[in-house]
Amino acid sequence: MKENKVIVYSTPICPYCIYAKDFFKKNNVPFEDADVSRDRARAEEMIRKSGQMGVPVIDINGEIIVGYQPEVFAELLSK
Repeated sequence: MKENKVIVYSTPICPYCIYAKDFFKKNNVPFEDADVSRDRARAEEMIRKSGQMGVPVIDINGEIIVGYQPEVFAELLSK
């Protein structure tokens, strides 16, 4: 099984961020949680990658997804 690189750019109070992280946990997909409310450099990285200032932004193997989109997450993880 291929190892996926997943980064979830999030904040602690964002419900859709929590849903996204729960999706990865339930599917046993390791991910890095980048808290953009505490880490300015990671926030800037997120904006550079996505052009978005809102969260969640998810990076799956270099593909950027804005928002909670479990169908897209599953599709990208299966590639």
